[in-house]
Amino acid sequence: MTTQLLLTASRILPRPSTPVEDGAVLVEGDRILAAGPRAEVLAQASPDAERLDFPGATLLPGLFNAHVHLAFDASREMLPNFLASDDEALRAGAKDRLGQLLRSGVTTVRDLGDRGALGARVRAELEGAAAPRLLTAGSPLTVLNGHCHFFGGEVEGDDAIRAMIDANAAAGADVIKVMASGGQITEGGADMWESQFDVRALRLIVEHAGRHGLPVAAHAHGADAIEASVEAGVATIEHCTWMTGPQRQDRREGVAKRMAAEGIAACSTSSRNWRTLAERMGEELAKTVYGRLSWLEELGVPLLAGTDAGLPGSVFDDPVGALELYEWLGFGRRRILEIATEDSAAGLGLGDVTGRLTPGLSADVLVVDGDPLADLAALRNLRLILSRGLVVSG
Repeated sequence: MTTQLLLTASRILPRPSTPVEDGAVLVEGDRILAAGPRAEVLAQASPDAERLDFPGATLLPGLFNAHVHLAFDASREMLPNFLASDDEALRAGAKDRLGQLLRSGVTTVRDLGDRGALGARVRAELEGAAAPRLLTAGSPLTVLNGHCHFFGGEVEGDDAIRAMIDANAAAGADVIKVMASGGQITEGGADMWESQFDVRALRLIVEHAGRHGLPVAAHAHGADAIEASVEAGVATIEHCTWMTGPQRQDRREGVAKRMAAEGIAACSTSSRNWRTLAERMGEELAKTVYGRLSWLEELGVPLLAGTDAGLPGSVFDDPVGALELYEWLGFGRRRILEIATEDSAAGLGLGDVTGRLTPGLSADVLVVDGDPLADLAALRNLRLILSRGLVVSG
């Protein structure tokens, strides 16, 4: 019989909007059995349950990082390092980075670009071990010599598109990634605001991914690429910066309202680097660039917590530094925690799996000293981490 684990603390956040003072969470195996006021949960615990009490602490769901690249090492030389790494080195690096994510409180990760089905293979190797839940995209679809072509996802023509989606699905992908626009790390490729696929091709990608039961995540900086991706029916827009040229934006309210109406989520992909970038840009431009998140929020577009971890300076072990961007923009701490937990779960199709402390959901639980509703920095004071019921020291 599986031993129960009873966690008690000064407060719990079953959801950020419903804090419970003097609460408890009861876990059995990889599931939450009960969560709520201490007395109510104690009454459901078996006499031999292991009991851990954390005075002054808060229990809350594990955090999400919905956009990472485990194949990259976050150094300034991340691309040369990736290109020079053999498969064994990439697997070792990916496992180490997953460990960094987990020890910083991230229990669910979505990798949006690797080569050779790296994420799916690492996930299989870590099965049964304490590791974050990992969703993986495999090789992102891109045009010939297009953005991130070095991941091996170049396609030309409808048959090649279908074949690449089939290959990713067969290798264990949970999501299909498409580079709808250019980016900033691919020399000679399209500029960030330039489209790489038209609406017809994007519709084909969404339709064929759907045959495998897979959603589509669109990397889209350009306003045209965002609009085309929404028209095609993708599940998430990554970056969503509405660019039309260098330091130029065209926020299209009609497109954003359609995202809200259809539940198409936007992932900011901003790491703790936002402070450095804001200083470099100047406050006025920074408020414009990052202010798109406040604007999307006002229009009701679902937001996902993701950092593009792996790119230079976008580290794997500081989710709080990234979340502080939202506080700088004026988001309340309750709302920030919702984005980092239950909203990201819902946006990734995991709302019935994790993201809340609710009976029947996965036992992804953080114990932090202090109260993150009073100070986000409390999320750095990790006392205990449960990932699918497995205990990880903070």
